[in-house]
Amino acid sequence: MREQEPQTFRPSGRRRQQQQRGGPRRAARAAAALAVGVLAIGALTPPAAFAAARPDPVQRGLNALVRDDGLPAALASVTGPDGRTRTYTAGVGDLATGSKVPRDGQVRVGSNTKTFTSVVVLQLVGEGRIRLDDPVDTYLPGLVRGEGIDGRHITVRELLQQTSGIPDYTQADLQPRYYEPRELVGFALRYKAVFAPGERWAYSNTNYVLAGLIVEKVTERPLAEEIDRRIIQRIGLRHTYFPAPGDATIREPHPRGYYREEAGAPLRDITETDPSWGWAAGQLISTNSDLNRFFTALLGGGLLPEAQLAQMRTTVPAGYPFDSRARYGLGLVSTPLSCGGVFWGHGGSFPGYETRGGVSDTGHAVDIAVTAKPSDQAAMKRFEHLVDTTLCR
Repeated sequence: MREQEPQTFRPSGRRRQQQQRGGPRRAARAAAALAVGVLAIGALTPPAAFAAARPDPVQRGLNALVRDDGLPAALASVTGPDGRTRTYTAGVGDLATGSKVPRDGQVRVGSNTKTFTSVVVLQLVGEGRIRLDDPVDTYLPGLVRGEGIDGRHITVRELLQQTSGIPDYTQADLQPRYYEPRELVGFALRYKAVFAPGERWAYSNTNYVLAGLIVEKVTERPLAEEIDRRIIQRIGLRHTYFPAPGDATIREPHPRGYYREEAGAPLRDITETDPSWGWAAGQLISTNSDLNRFFTALLGGGLLPEAQLAQMRTTVPAGYPFDSRARYGLGLVSTPLSCGGVFWGHGGSFPGYETRGGVSDTGHAVDIAVTAKPSDQAAMKRFEHLVDTTLCR
């Protein structure tokens, strides 16, 4: 999903000056020498309490994103295999007021929504109500037709794995208003197929809008209700929801989200917006901790039968917008770690917010959110590298 470049923002800080106080004179030369010796040791070795006050690596990483990369705010949640969670914040939650960043505040999580949609599809596969290698036309007859595009020759699996060749509807001139899912599909079908189905990989939000429509056709229920019933309520995601039509707000405490129209323009508050253009591909609102809980439950077998989880983890080489080493499964991405092994997640971009994170094979989970798109590729790499270094600690 497209997002604008953020304006550099550097919060100011104050330096504190400390005054040293001298001790009383010592009457005896030996006592004075002893006092000097103690002060010298103290200068070389700070007290334990002072050393402990230094921010840990995650906090230092968030501080650097705000200080060096001009991001208004950064939030993180780190969860260990034992389920214990630590949350972090940096920056300011509202540039207009200077208010604090809500700890574990809600954000728009963008394309992490794709993993939720894929889980619902795969649950229905496990129930025998959808087959991965059925053509899209089995469920949405006649809907997918365009230049080089034919739903009779594109499978459900190819939608979920981003190998359908269907163009991305976000190429269209989308306006800030409500969109019906089929309208979004219609935008995509104005363009020529990117490639023949199954020929290669290319990221397209249209694939997941179609997957959401298949869920609605099979269940005869709204996608939002199926995600809520099958995932959110099932594993207790208390701060995750699919906004209702026309709901442009974020319900719970949250940092404001920003972007700029063009280079040199000021940051613009884009927090309140109609998210319907993301729908099954990017409409969810959640928190870092809830995303950790979701991906941990998913990878631990708490949401899918073993056979469907194995299908989800069957990957092909991916490309933009992911790490060049990443591989894409069925709405799930594996990325190599610098310390060995991989982590599984997805990540998301939505105007005003960027989220990155996932779960390692050791069961450690991290999710990090920032409230504007990093200004360039180098800044984005530093953002993504913080996920790696946190999982590798």
